Amino acid sequence: MELKVTTLEGKSAGSVQLSDEIFGLEPRKDLIQRVVNWQLAKRQAGTHKTKGRAEVWRTGKKMYKQKGTGGARHGSARVPQFRGGGRAFGPVVRSHAHDLPKKVRALGLRHALSAKAKDGGLIVIESADLKEAKTKALLGHFSSLEITNALIIDGAEVNTGFATAARNIPHIDVLPIQGINVYDILRRQKLVLTKAALDALEARFK
Repeated sequence: MELKVTTLEGKSAGSVQLSDEIFGLEPRKDLIQRVVNWQLAKRQAGTHKTKGRAEVWRTGKKMYKQKGTGGARHGSARVPQFRGGGRAFGPVVRSHAHDLPKKVRALGLRHALSAKAKDGGLIVIESADLKEAKTKALLGHFSSLEITNALIIDGAEVNTGFATAARNIPHIDVLPIQGINVYDILRRQKLVLTKAALDALEARFK
């Protein structure tokens, strides 16, 4: 699969041959969904908590006598039936994370990349270097590339000026190649890869 390479200014910079093993797969929604669910579950805080009957402070005295009232035989005011009692089977502090095999995670990423390539949402630029950290200048470059909602992936290190300029632009995410993930790829309309990111991806999957 061949794709044109452009500069940040929107000028042509040749073309690049994309690997079919990474960008040419037929996207499987079930695999992508499994990876997204794994990601979102992993980042859940899990700090929700309610008090059970053992944690509620109320008197331990028997509420009323055992027999003769015609009512139920209650012995504690801490039970869930009463206002102010503990909650039965309430949420507790826990981790929502679950395991997912490495091979499934890697395959899910390849399918997400293939889905972007198939939908025409993949752009390859020569580099993401910006001399001056000016948001206005970067917006001009994005306008020439018709980018309004995108995930931009650079090499091992993101250019400081570029990252600073992009920080204030809504719907634009900038990550190094180590941070590429399925969820962020899918939540943005465009995926912008630098040539350094493309080389790193091919080295990772071959």
